[in-house]
Amino acid sequence: MDNDTPATQAPRPDADTAGARIDIVSDAICPWCYIGKRQLERALAILGQEGLRFSVHWNPFQLNPDMPREGCDRAEYRARKFGGPEQAAALDRRITEAAAAVGLGFRTDLMTRTPNTIDAHRLIWFAGQHGDQDAVMEAVFKACFIQGRDIGDAAVLADCAAEAGLPRHEAAAFLAGDLAAAEMRAADQAARQAGVNGVPSFFLDGYFLFSGAMPAETIAEALRRARAVLQGQRSG
Repeated sequence: MDNDTPATQAPRPDADTAGARIDIVSDAICPWCYIGKRQLERALAILGQEGLRFSVHWNPFQLNPDMPREGCDRAEYRARKFGGPEQAAALDRRITEAAAAVGLGFRTDLMTRTPNTIDAHRLIWFAGQHGDQDAVMEAVFKACFIQGRDIGDAAVLADCAAEAGLPRHEAAAFLAGDLAAAEMRAADQAARQAGVNGVPSFFLDGYFLFSGAMPAETIAEALRRARAVLQGQRSG
């Protein structure tokens, strides 16, 4: 799994490869994106038994594009955003229950910071250049939602890269600069201009399929049907 071109700029494939590229527009701080990742993995396992194979590409979106670079206190931010601490806590409980249903042990009680995610997106892009994008995405989600770490911290992100098998020193050196920052913001804007207003959003060969952490069977059926349509268009 890797990343090369944003979903909104993906080249149209020929008949032999039609319906094989999945693009996910997501944010590293989005719990539903992690849950959706698990559902997609289950869907791909179902489709794999039918001989269908896909490549998965992760694309940036910032739920909090105006977040200060250093992030902010999570409890205070969420209380303001969701109308009070009780409402924020209720949402955390709902998210934790949904995560548990797909085998994820969220620890929102350990999460003290709401980060700016531009560096997380940069790292995921960097991982895509090494063909390890999905593994790094997994490590970043895990650090955020299961370990409660601040994924706005470059040292934490470098740890995620190392956990995914990338050289930590190379990831740290990359994060120390600003390479790909402008491109990540541009891709975020391109997704918004393409109509994305919620994440995760799923595309097949650049065509929008759906948004949200759908059940695995629903995802599998959507991919199965869309692939058949795209292959029919290319061969027709």
